[in-house]
Amino acid sequence: MSAASIQLKNDPAVQYLLRIGDTALVLGQRLAEWTGHAPQLEEDIALANMALDLVGQARAVLTRAGQLDGHGYDEDQLAFLREERDFRNVTLVELPRGDFAFTVLRNAMMASFFRLLWDSLKHSSDEELAAIAGKAVKEARYHQQHAFDWVVRLGQGTDESLRRLRTALDQLWPYTAELFSEDEVDEQAGASGLGPRWADLSDPWDAQMAELLGEAGLEIPKGTPFVSAGKRGVHSEHMGFLLAEMQYLQRAYPGGVW
Repeated sequence: MSAASIQLKNDPAVQYLLRIGDTALVLGQRLAEWTGHAPQLEEDIALANMALDLVGQARAVLTRAGQLDGHGYDEDQLAFLREERDFRNVTLVELPRGDFAFTVLRNAMMASFFRLLWDSLKHSSDEELAAIAGKAVKEARYHQQHAFDWVVRLGQGTDESLRRLRTALDQLWPYTAELFSEDEVDEQAGASGLGPRWADLSDPWDAQMAELLGEAGLEIPKGTPFVSAGKRGVHSEHMGFLLAEMQYLQRAYPGGVW
């Protein structure tokens, strides 16, 4: 018998935290897929360690979300017992891992975003979230530097590495708009002091991306009307496969422990 699914209430504060925790969790899952497959042993270890950092951030934020929800769910239940439609991660992080250029460019995009977000969350009205952010921003700073170094290295490398980086940019860029799309969850978080409206992080993120891509020899793609909707639980076709793998053990053996 498979484990029954759970669902959290639609309280804006809980939903705001789920967006952060789920985004870190799913990106960590994608990075973990590189274990044993990275182009260099050092990168194999680096990507695995960054995945662990992200999972640690997700655990802390999901724990807090469970506390605010009030139903007594812990971080493991939130990770393993929710349906696809109840995850609130941005679509960008659930896209398949792609090649190494795709991975380091996505890491650069997300680490820059997380660094800005965590830095702002250090001043959250929620003391628990502020404490989480104080530690997480240091990890995001390293993730950003690592990814930026690789993006520039690939951009200034061979014709092949530059071609792959351009292809990755064209694939990823349309999904970045979701990071800064506005809605009532963001508005209430900003009004209550829980955290910044993600839209307020757009300008500094754009500036960092412009500087990075320029150094790598890339041009920012033209914008499109498309805005993905993972933050609202509307995911790509890739999300179900990711969750099937991530949740299998707990679903197949409910309550199993090591």
